[in-house]
Amino acid sequence: MQKNYKYLGAISVFFVSILLISDVASSKIVDLKWFTFDGGTLLFPLSYIFGDVLTEVYGYKRSRQTIWLGFAMTLLMSVIFIVVGKLPPAAGWDNQAAYDAILGLTPRIVIASLIAYFAGEFSNSYILAKMKIWTKGKMLWARTIGSTIVGELLDSMLFIVIAFWGVFPTSIIITLIVSNYIFKTAVEVLFTPLTYKVIGFLKKHESEDYYDVGTNFNPFSVK
Repeated sequence: MQKNYKYLGAISVFFVSILLISDVASSKIVDLKWFTFDGGTLLFPLSYIFGDVLTEVYGYKRSRQTIWLGFAMTLLMSVIFIVVGKLPPAAGWDNQAAYDAILGLTPRIVIASLIAYFAGEFSNSYILAKMKIWTKGKMLWARTIGSTIVGELLDSMLFIVIAFWGVFPTSIIITLIVSNYIFKTAVEVLFTPLTYKVIGFLKKHESEDYYDVGTNFNPFSVK
């Protein structure tokens, strides 16, 4: 029997919204002295926190559905940005160069974003679900941080290498990977107390604490 959850829809919306906003904000590279990264990094780590919440409370299967929803919306947004950028501008509209600079995505950036997202999010959800079984539901902090360490590493490396290899010097690529990875992982650690509170609230009010025993972990499965 399918349960009717009060908050699953809202969490999925937050997850996808954070993902899309981060992608747009990534068009700017910021320098905070100790860290150099794209602007989307300020918000993107929250998508992993919401991914942790989805998997921990509702299970891998429902997390998988939301991850694919985010994938589809990212692809749709990217295609629309590219198509709109290629359309001829109206007379008197002189902002084509600004549009191209901010939203003029190239196929290479889109491919890098989708591959990195797929690998990072699914590995994060898979590891958390498996660790929950191994730990018998204990040490939540180890599951959320441990899964993020792997997921964020894959995401950061794949996106930056695919998107910028041959564009930036190797030294800058390494700097971007290290800065992104350290910052994103640090955000997960700092937000751990809040993650505990959100997960505790949802488990109580949704009457759900899913264990993925016997779950089909194939990311392409529809069952």
